[in-house]
Amino acid sequence: MNLHNKNAVIYGVGESLGGAVARALAHAGATVFLTARDLKKAQAIANAITASGGRAEAAEVDALDEDAVNRHAARVAEKAGSLDVSFNLINMRDVQDIPLTEMTCADFLQPVTIAMRTQFLTATAAGRIMSRQGSGVILTLTATPGGIGYAKVGGFGPACCAIEGFSRNLAAELGPGGVRVVNIRSAGSPDSRPFKEALTQGGETAAAFIEKLKDDTMLKELPLMEDIAHTAVFLASSMARAITGVTVDVTAGTTGALNYKMPSIAFVKEQTTAGK
Repeated sequence: MNLHNKNAVIYGVGESLGGAVARALAHAGATVFLTARDLKKAQAIANAITASGGRAEAAEVDALDEDAVNRHAARVAEKAGSLDVSFNLINMRDVQDIPLTEMTCADFLQPVTIAMRTQFLTATAAGRIMSRQGSGVILTLTATPGGIGYAKVGGFGPACCAIEGFSRNLAAELGPGGVRVVNIRSAGSPDSRPFKEALTQGGETAAAFIEKLKDDTMLKELPLMEDIAHTAVFLASSMARAITGVTVDVTAGTTGALNYKMPSIAFVKEQTTAGK
């Protein structure tokens, strides 16, 4: 998959999925423009890419700041000559592992608000430029709760659903101008920063939880960051020229939606009876 002469902007780059996607796009030949609120994180990835022979540039951009997003996108298009790929991977700052009935409204709304604001700002900024060019690819990312019900994911699940709906609608609007919009749905990668932190902090409990995640998939595995990154490369390439307005599932076939986290009806009845 050849991405030579393509220019990609990635938001939320650091030593996790954003960095993996940046490296994969650069390896495929794209010039990658990496952004983060913390410039040092994006710069470290850019330095690694250029050291290995790729083309990368880092910038400090708050993907929730409309003016900052628009200025950066315009600068990339002017400097590079085009803006061909846009992928927003910033953190939604979601609160999980609390039942909805016990969660505060503020905690529930936070990921939904962040997701909708940042996706709208970055995708429409890219969409305006790409429409003038007559080509381009906008990628978004969600997780399994975007497709099936999950217990104790707070506002993260609704945020995923909102991103997927936004992606479809934007694809319908930008399609006549030659711009594709595609969402990637992952199941979470065990080699990503959140999972590594969970293992460090949670020990055997976290490891057992990850095994349950794997067991909840058809392939009995979870997608690695490189699986998501390779999917992004494919979707950004001409090989995916007829794919738009859909969600590409890279969850290894997640099925049961972790409903085991909630007590079964039989268990509830047993506890209720015992308490009488």
